[in-house]
This record gives sequence, structure tokens and C-alpha cells, in this order.
Amino acid sequence: MDKQVVLGIDIGGTNTVYGLINSEGEVIHYESIPTRGSEPILDLIGRLDSRVRKAISVHSEIEGLLGIGIGAPNGNHFLGKIQDPPNLSWGNVDVVSLFNERFNCRVALTNDANAAALGEKHFGIAKDMNDFVVITLGTGLGSGIFCGGRLLYGHDGFAGEMGHICIDDQGRLCNCGNKGCLEAYASAGGIKRTIKKLLSENPESSFLKRLDGEKVDGLLLDSEFDNGNEIAKEIYTYTGTKLGQGLAQVATLLSPEAFIFYGGFSNAGHRILDPAKKSMDRHLINNHADKIKLLPSGLPQGQAGILGAASLIWNT
Repeated sequence: MDKQVVLGIDIGGTNTVYGLINSEGEVIHYESIPTRGSEPILDLIGRLDSRVRKAISVHSEIEGLLGIGIGAPNGNHFLGKIQDPPNLSWGNVDVVSLFNERFNCRVALTNDANAAALGEKHFGIAKDMNDFVVITLGTGLGSGIFCGGRLLYGHDGFAGEMGHICIDDQGRLCNCGNKGCLEAYASAGGIKRTIKKLLSENPESSFLKRLDGEKVDGLLLDSEFDNGNEIAKEIYTYTGTKLGQGLAQVATLLSPEAFIFYGGFSNAGHRILDPAKKSMDRHLINNHADKIKLLPSGLPQGQAGILGAASLIWNT
């Protein structure tokens, strides 16, 4: 077994996950730390440096750090920069150079959804697929696209912004400034807005009041759905239906073998994917209907991003 490891890093708006990963895709060390996105990025790099050095010293089987792969919101693979990431105050930052200076090894960057797609391709359920889309259902909706066996970057590195395709040009205002983006409906943020809308229509609902907090309690929503709560069913049916509209647009263009769902509200599983599949099939032309699979991630929760980021080094 190769005694060198790659540091895979998945930078999020709230937390950053990192792991030491060998050539077989084994995660030797794994941890999550606060990102502290209001602080300069050097704060995060410094904390990662000390923790990684300590982890390597504890694992005597590790002989060296081969490189670092990073997945981050608005990470540009071509430029090596994180460009005005949402929920982070860093502006445009040359993250590849900064990590290279600190760790003195090869560094590669992609965006967080692309990292999850790479993880599924190299270590998850998409090993034998050439055409698939990984969708991250977190605060927003991200997507990483494999087409013809290759990750799709586009000419500027920003292909795959599925969260910002329009499903209703008179719909909800999105954080990007446009109206009716898929992300405004099918994401944790979108579900939160759906809950607020339903609460305005049903102000006496104790269930909706319990859900209407800073963060939507997905476990509570799942539990009430399973217990037959009609409002919980309405939330997931509405969200899944909107998601399906977006899936149909992408499927019509790309004809993927599968959409693979990872993170956050993808843990709702069939509760959200069943209405999404029904809606997608309804909006597809006939010869596509029923052929495209909607699948949960095949990787451990929280690890698709770091595995995919590590593959930027191991598989190039």
C-alpha cells in the first residue's frame, strides 16, 4: 500500500471537512472544523496546518503528504482561485498558492459539487458510469456533471450551475438576483421559504412553528412525514416537484444515466426523490421517461467531497 497520503479538503460556509486519504480511497484520518468564513482565509489554513501535522505524526504508517485537493464554493479549477464565495468574506483569493506556500506540495482546486462528483466517480456508485450528475442539496443546490467520462468544467470553469436554471421566471427571488431559480425551491434555503409561506397561510400550525427556526429540522420533518402529517407531505411533495422540473431540463440536454444526491436534504431519500422522479418523468420527452435513475450517494455522509478533492491529486 502507498504510504503517502493526499489531504482532501471540503470547505463549506459553516464547516470545513478534511481527511488524509491513501491511494485506495481509505480515509485514514477525518475531522470537521469551523470554517470561520468571516476571518481571513489564512486563519483556516493555519488551523488546518497544525491539525494535519499532528494527525500525520500520530499515524506512523504515513510517510509523507503527496498533495492537497480542495473542494470549495466558487472554486475555479482553471485559475486556482476561490472567487467571491457565498457565506465567506474572502473575495477573490488564490487558494492554491496560499496552500502551496504553507504545505510545500502540489495543490489542486475545484468547486464543492464537482468534488462530490469526482468522489462518486472514483470511489462511489458512479465508478461504471460515464454520464451522470451529482447534486448537493445543502443550503443551496450545487451540481457536478460527468459527460462522456469527463468532468464538465466549461470554458471558464463554472459549468454545472444547475441551482440557477430557471423553473419559473415570475417565481421566488434568488440570492443570485434572478427569479425562479431551482435553488430557491429545492434546497435547505428553499424548504425554509416554503415553510414560511405555509405558516403565513396556516398561522396556528404548531408543527410549522416548530419547523420555522434558524435551521430546518430535517429529522423532525422526516419523522412527521412518516407519521402521515399532511403538511410534511405537502412540503416534500412541493419541493420534489420543483426539483423534478429542474432535473427534466438538465436530462433533456445531457441524457445522464443517473442523478446522484448527496448531503443535507438528500437524506430525506424517497420522501423527496419520489415526487422528484414523478415530476421529472412528466416533463421529459417519451423516450427518456423511466430511463434515468435518481440515486442516493454511495459514499459515507460527509466524505464525498474530501474523497473527490483527493482524487484531483491521485487520479491525475
